[in-house]
Amino acid sequence: MTEKKYFIKYGSNVKTADLSQQILNDPLLPQLKSIIVGMWDEEMYESTPNAIFEMIIENKEKFQHIEALFIGDMEQEENEVSWIYQCCYENLLNALPNLKSLKIKGSDGLTLGKVDHKNLESLEIITGGLPVAVVNSLKTANLPSLKSLILYAGVEDYGGDCKASDFAAVAQKSLFPNLKTLGFVNSEKQDELVQVILESDILPQLEEVLVSCGTLSDRGAQLILDAADKLSHIKKLDASHHYMSDEMMEKLQALPFEVNTDDQNEPDVYDGETYLYPMITE
Repeated sequence: MTEKKYFIKYGSNVKTADLSQQILNDPLLPQLKSIIVGMWDEEMYESTPNAIFEMIIENKEKFQHIEALFIGDMEQEENEVSWIYQCCYENLLNALPNLKSLKIKGSDGLTLGKVDHKNLESLEIITGGLPVAVVNSLKTANLPSLKSLILYAGVEDYGGDCKASDFAAVAQKSLFPNLKTLGFVNSEKQDELVQVILESDILPQLEEVLVSCGTLSDRGAQLILDAADKLSHIKKLDASHHYMSDEMMEKLQALPFEVNTDDQNEPDVYDGETYLYPMITE
């Protein structure tokens, strides 16, 4: 076994501190490369994973072989993404210099602090609303080995206070010289984030671009078509979960690289107003 998920069950009376000790004392721990943490407390609306972080930091010599972490792996019926309370990741990252992949779900209370990690290759942050403080940390990050960065923007109603300019400040080749996969996804302003990526100086080095899970419309699709020459080098474009027309889907699929246009959605219309929704909000 190289991967294991740790979580509590409803009615078990297990607290976060108890789960942290289960992880530490697991005889399989030395064999693991990847740790996934699901529900860490029955009272998720008032509990963070900080006790688990502190346990790892205090016993960091026993976790140096861990290459991947996923904190917050919960289905909607277990806990809404907007109810997942996170905390600061700075000390955790510092304690795990050999970590290659970090995946975080939930944004309430989430901060990255000072990000300085030489070996991290993949960072994915899944939220219903991405705080600008998190993006600000990435603007000054030192992640020279990062190959994949995927950020779920979400909506303003659930804490997504980032502007397009914040994402533009992250899409810089000087910040991530080895980045190959870039995803600004799950946005209520997906067309704007398409433009950010197309105008970035990091685009020429990318192999995979993700603009999925959001409100991508024909406007954003046309931006992609107009910039087809700038995208000719990429291998894959993920535009799934979108609001494009059949005609635009066909045009994108005719581009000379793999294009995913699965999960076509129709806008909701109420009282003459049109509403488009990202895949993950609450």
